[in-house]
Amino acid sequence: MTSSNITIGIDVGGTKILGVVLLIKRTTRGDSNPLSTGSFSLEIIQELREKTPNDGLELIDSLFKVVSELKQALSIESPVPVGVGVPGLVDHEGSLRFSPNLTAIRSLPVAKLLAEKLAQPVFVDNDATCALRAEYLIGSGSNYKDVLLVTLGTGIGGGIVSGGEIVTGAYGFAGEIGHMVVDPFGPICPCGRRGCWERYASGSGLGRLGREAGLAGVAKTVVELAGGDPESIKGEHVTAAALAGDLEALGIVKQFGWWIALGLANLASALDPAVIVMGGGVVDAKGVWLDASKEAFSQMLEGLQYRPEVPIEPAKYGSFSGAVGAALYAFERIEAL
Repeated sequence: MTSSNITIGIDVGGTKILGVVLLIKRTTRGDSNPLSTGSFSLEIIQELREKTPNDGLELIDSLFKVVSELKQALSIESPVPVGVGVPGLVDHEGSLRFSPNLTAIRSLPVAKLLAEKLAQPVFVDNDATCALRAEYLIGSGSNYKDVLLVTLGTGIGGGIVSGGEIVTGAYGFAGEIGHMVVDPFGPICPCGRRGCWERYASGSGLGRLGREAGLAGVAKTVVELAGGDPESIKGEHVTAAALAGDLEALGIVKQFGWWIALGLANLASALDPAVIVMGGGVVDAKGVWLDASKEAFSQMLEGLQYRPEVPIEPAKYGSFSGAVGAALYAFERIEAL
């Protein structure tokens, strides 16, 4: 297969790595930005998943393996643009300084090490910022100039578009919204503080709410799905029971939706977005919690009756947004060289 307009994107999550190969097709010409909103279409032509290792050098090896196997699957021999999104504090040089959900990895120069291993440039950014690129350029935020993207996965990430520009901050760390403290006396977070938003409103947060309910004896079906052990309850067990109509699970989901809405209302007050886009792995179960979040959000947002509606939309690319956005980031950087 020819490598023209082919690019690879990798999304590193707290538990899994998702790699995709994109075929990018331009639909308009003449724009100075190689990927301006609405100027192209894309197709995911290959995907691959790996477990995320909690070790720096093992992570680099896993990323190399994903790139190699994706290229091999499509018989791609020449170099193609490679973009990687990783969770946590990623600086402008593509180094992962700190990641609460990859506890053994600190100050890892991901872009440099992977580029050396692949013998080509590699472009690395925060995973949620990558997801934002996909949704802003060609997804659920493409009709807006002020966008807040929230990714719900193992943790919570965020991306911000203000006035048509992606906001990364002075050092590249903007969007670490999952570590807003919403309860200073709440559970300990892997980041070292207590009561961070993601302890309540992420996939792991849903699991924690489920375990609390199971231990209190009010989530019988969820406990059964977890093999009879309340301590083994995960977010997917709560989701499965709720999708089946279990009332106790639906009660947990309503609580989960309230915690999501609390953070969204705070962020909407601070950032004044025209739309909030919800992405990450948990968004694939949006039918369970999205309505509860919207209802609670409408009750919390300041001056609701005096301001335009702030729609909350699921990400067009769902759990693929991060990988798609990483691929677009690499393609854009290569085109700009």
